[in-house]
Amino acid sequence: MDIEAPRSSPFLRILALHRASRRPLALTFALCCALSGGQALAQAEAIYAGGPILTMEGEEPVYVEAVAIAEGRVVYAGPESGLGPFTGPATQRRDLAGRTMLPGFVDPHGHMVMGGLQALSANMLSPPDGRISDIPGIVAELTSWAKANARNVEKAKLIIGFGYDNAQLKELRHPTKEELDAVSTSLPVVIIHQSGHLASVNSAALALIGYSAATKDPEGGVIQRKPGTQEPNGTLEETAFFALIGKVLQNIGPLGIEAFTKAGMLQWARFGYTTAQEGRSTPQVAKVMRKVADESGFRIDVLTYPDVLVDRQFIADNVSKTYKNHFRVAGAKLTIDGSPQGFTAWRDRPYYDPLGNYPEGYAGYAAAKPEDVMGAVEWAFANDIQIITHANGEAASDLLIKAIDAAEQKHPYADQRPTLIHGQFLREDQVGAYERLHVIPSLFPMHTFYWGDWHCAHTVGPQLCPNISPTGWVRERGMIFTTHSDAPVALPDTMRVLDATVTRRSRTGQLIGPEQRVDTYTALRAMTIWPAFQIFEEKEKGSIAVGKQADFVVLSADPLKTAPEALDTLRVLETIKNGKTVYSARQIQPPRP
Repeated sequence: MDIEAPRSSPFLRILALHRASRRPLALTFALCCALSGGQALAQAEAIYAGGPILTMEGEEPVYVEAVAIAEGRVVYAGPESGLGPFTGPATQRRDLAGRTMLPGFVDPHGHMVMGGLQALSANMLSPPDGRISDIPGIVAELTSWAKANARNVEKAKLIIGFGYDNAQLKELRHPTKEELDAVSTSLPVVIIHQSGHLASVNSAALALIGYSAATKDPEGGVIQRKPGTQEPNGTLEETAFFALIGKVLQNIGPLGIEAFTKAGMLQWARFGYTTAQEGRSTPQVAKVMRKVADESGFRIDVLTYPDVLVDRQFIADNVSKTYKNHFRVAGAKLTIDGSPQGFTAWRDRPYYDPLGNYPEGYAGYAAAKPEDVMGAVEWAFANDIQIITHANGEAASDLLIKAIDAAEQKHPYADQRPTLIHGQFLREDQVGAYERLHVIPSLFPMHTFYWGDWHCAHTVGPQLCPNISPTGWVRERGMIFTTHSDAPVALPDTMRVLDATVTRRSRTGQLIGPEQRVDTYTALRAMTIWPAFQIFEEKEKGSIAVGKQADFVVLSADPLKTAPEALDTLRVLETIKNGKTVYSARQIQPPRP
């Protein structure tokens, strides 16, 4: 992908000569000056120096003393002694004051628009990201939020919260509709599970969607029932929940989605992302994102993958490797199953000890028909469109492997970079299959922190839980991988992603699969240059190098010189996109939970 600059740009003339001659840029610049009678063709707009600058170039860590930028790109990276030709009267010097600069983080999978919804709704998260620990706390927080946001509640005719986790509640269960009726009996009350695949709702919300004892479960979803009856208890899984959320959000309309989009973009920038992702959109949401972009609403790059089972033609008509106003449709998204911690991921064996009203031998279920999965993957390969696929359980991966294998036999692999999203419950043989099929695993090591204890006790059990998000198996094969937060499943907290990938500590301090850990530099590659490769942007982003975009993040300390156990104490102090600061901790910002 190339971002075009004006053809008369002095920087482009220098860069073209540099690429043609393959000389170091500093030497190329000197030659340009000599050829132009000593008059510089370009001058750096800004110079960064005064702290460690980790370039993420190469297999081993590489530091430089200074970086110079012009027209949003890096024109020099090297020792301070080489800055002379790039420095002029208008060049700004930006002192890092001992802080560490890295390339901006590239989001390999998240849901930026839904992250904006999370930022604007009632906080249902448990510590350390929130304060919810029991169901009475949920009711109290929702009631308080509704009063504080009365105007918006009346306009949307909805009370909404995001991020509760039954695994962290004292009661170890979902709230019932009767408990949420205590918040309101006239307005729908919807609280979205932290996984994003379930929700608990009140009686008014059930009435709005028309769910009753006579309603059958939708394909790919479950309406949970009161024990011994068919009466809905208020908890909705997968497609049963997705149908409701579309209904309750209809009063918000495009302007509301715009608000979510802008809030999400700011949230991603706050955590050091210079490229964000909406990992599953509909055409309606993608069109709103395009509108925000065209109205100069994006300060960072944003890409989206519309749902391949909703409207393939929209994807084919809009997919692009080039950004317009910081936005592009990057490919197609496919979802095969659901949430591992919510017991809706599709396994190849029964769950270990699922808490809830589950039948004997329960192993989750598919969220899509096998024939639809096979057809979607084949379509993507036939049309040379990247497809990213949510597959958490072993059975889901078995189906994905089958689909990609069949597609590659009909359409030989041509660098489509198909990507596995999540892959929590992988068998080791499946990792080998993904290697053979050129699949990039985008894994979710934050599960070791948030749900490691839960997985050991209830989902896969103590023998298999060490292998969730198996980054060790991937690296043993020499494969690259990327790591994500899947925000708003968790906050898009880059330092929590880094910490979890390196330490694999659970909330209680237990080590979840120490043999699957990787070193800090490898973990940083999975957040910078490897996700840039995943989205076909490795020539533009992911490392600090001459010619690449001036996308940087400034951290409070050097991660490579920080003890692994202290990585989660590092802070993002500044986010810089194309040489412009888009977030600074020195500005007034919401306090971090």
